[in-house]
Amino acid sequence: MPCVGGVTPVDRLPGGVTLVRAPNPGPMTLDGTNTWLLRAPGAAEAVIIDPGPDDAGHLAALVEAQPVSAILITHGHFDHVEGAARLSGLLGGVPVRAADPAHCVQGEPLTPGPLRLAGFEIEVLATPGHTTDSVCFVTPEAVFSGDTILGRGTTVVAYPDGDLGSYLASLRTLSAYEKVLLPGHGPALSDCGEVARAYLTHRQERLEQVRAALAAGAESAEDVVDVVYPDIDPRIRFAAEASARAQLDYLRWESQGAPQRLDTL
Repeated sequence: MPCVGGVTPVDRLPGGVTLVRAPNPGPMTLDGTNTWLLRAPGAAEAVIIDPGPDDAGHLAALVEAQPVSAILITHGHFDHVEGAARLSGLLGGVPVRAADPAHCVQGEPLTPGPLRLAGFEIEVLATPGHTTDSVCFVTPEAVFSGDTILGRGTTVVAYPDGDLGSYLASLRTLSAYEKVLLPGHGPALSDCGEVARAYLTHRQERLEQVRAALAAGAESAEDVVDVVYPDIDPRIRFAAEASARAQLDYLRWESQGAPQRLDTL
């Protein structure tokens, strides 16, 4: 069945990649957090991407993958990073590496560029927008996108940590990667670049709706949600309001005609 932008889920994951889904489903986490295990054929050690919540059963399943050389984090939201420190301890002090030093354990912060781990060539790609510290991990076959792109629906850009200008720039970057998309939530999809382009189209359409709402008299994020998201699930209205604040911030910046913005370079 088509998911985002008509892109279909994949029937088989890339070689050396295993999904261990955390038992934390919900309106914001979809089916649960996707924890990805990477181990190239013949490699002794594995890499874990986004260990997810501090759930004993989930972490025990990840411990079975040892030996593990590193735990990598796409961004610092609790449903991706909460279990990281505990898992590191269970694995004997395996380093946890993230772009934000606050989420690192016995490991250096991630910076954009290449890594070689578990027999994989992994490119760390800075993709801020969903959060300031968001990164994606790119291998020869796949893009591990965290929450920058989901496998179903669209992600939240929640002001003030989320920044829509940065997010649009990150989507433009990801639109060039015609690889399997392995997201933080939802199913794996066949083409990261195509999904990124569909996200860009959706964001531009949403901005047009927000502009129309403002022209009709909306003044606040709450007003915008009432007009643009009239059927929003009450459980996630807070997320829609945070997204509306990011949209309003972006439109304010756009209206100023600023020649450049440091966080989108």
